[in-house]
Amino acid sequence: MPNSFLYPSIMLVAGVGIPVMATLNGGLGVKLGSSTLATIIMFFVALLISAIYLLKTEGLPTELFQEETPWYFYLGGILVAFYALSITWVSPRYGVGNAVSFVLLGQLLAMCIIDHFGFFGAQQSSLDTKRLIGLVMMTIGVFLVVKRTT
Repeated sequence: MPNSFLYPSIMLVAGVGIPVMATLNGGLGVKLGSSTLATIIMFFVALLISAIYLLKTEGLPTELFQEETPWYFYLGGILVAFYALSITWVSPRYGVGNAVSFVLLGQLLAMCIIDHFGFFGAQQSSLDTKRLIGLVMMTIGVFLVVKRTT
């Protein structure tokens, strides 16, 4: 099964990119004296790359909004803006490792809730005892990673 290797590999690289992006953008925010400006620059670069990729792979879209698509599917930008603004501001002050660790914890908790209930059309996967134990262990792991010795 090629997807059993391809999909995890792509997401592993994306996961590696999160702390790298946080470090780079946090540093840019410090250098510019504005976390917000650094985030705007990051999104501008992301917009350019995404637009080029869209045009190369799919061409110019004929419509942006479809009536049958629920309105809340278009709100992801709010969450990514909050993430980018917060990680850019918090990481230079709290540490990239600490910031990303709590992002990871939030992702794990949200993932379990979304999967368990099948929210937003996601494939449903019940939160059984095995997954719950894994979630608890990951939560303990996050706190062990960010625990600082005095």
